[in-house]
Amino acid sequence: MGLRIGVIGGAGWLGGAITEAVLAAGVARPEGLSLSYRSRRPDRLPGAFWTTDNQALADRSDVVVLSVRPDDWQDLEVDAGGKLVISVMAGIRLDALCRHHRTTRAVRTLPNAAAEVRKSYTPWIASAAVGDADRAVIRAVLDACGDQDEVRSEAEIDYLTGLTGSGPAFPALLAEAMMADAVAHGLDRRVARRAVSTLLIGAGRLLERRDDCPADMVRTFLDYRGTTAAGIEAMRAAGFAASVSAGLAAAHKRSIEMGETS
Repeated sequence: MGLRIGVIGGAGWLGGAITEAVLAAGVARPEGLSLSYRSRRPDRLPGAFWTTDNQALADRSDVVVLSVRPDDWQDLEVDAGGKLVISVMAGIRLDALCRHHRTTRAVRTLPNAAAEVRKSYTPWIASAAVGDADRAVIRAVLDACGDQDEVRSEAEIDYLTGLTGSGPAFPALLAEAMMADAVAHGLDRRVARRAVSTLLIGAGRLLERRDDCPADMVRTFLDYRGTTAAGIEAMRAAGFAASVSAGLAAAHKRSIEMGETS
């Protein structure tokens, strides 16, 4: 595709993951990339244009990706000049993006940490002025990071910011609890880590390949009435579903709050 893409925050973790993904997918070439950093220039991607001047980055790009902390966004004075702006910041609304960066072509999205291994799930929504050609660009960039869906409203983005934007953190929380239990029962920490990590990786691949939904898989194990069924029933009785709902509700609320404060 050979797009000229500028990533404000390209030296950061998420900005860097997106950059590596679009390069690997052939969406952009190193010489077509403009990446900004704050204090120390990274020693990777020597063919890209590295700068501390975010306006210079925007001026030489067709697409501007905003990958900064929402708390730092208000101080980011960049005139996009009507260009396509893709925000990967939690909470920042489309109208605010258009107003702040002087464009009518804005996208609100949030890849998660799995973009680093090209396995992010990324929801997005675009402003009314974004047309079919822009949508093709958006899908190419986000497909490079994993899977993507255009959703119907910013309310859905707010919810998905907590559900999928949190990325591997919630499965990692489960893994942490399982590892702690295994170690408490005398397993070597190295063995416990391998066991739990392999379990979750295998479960993810199984869910990816099977046509049935997670509820069907759970029902299969419950119907078997073995050790897994006993574990599922005990977790449910202890309030597993309620804990998950409480966590997602808190993340959803925080997503809305971040947009209001910014």
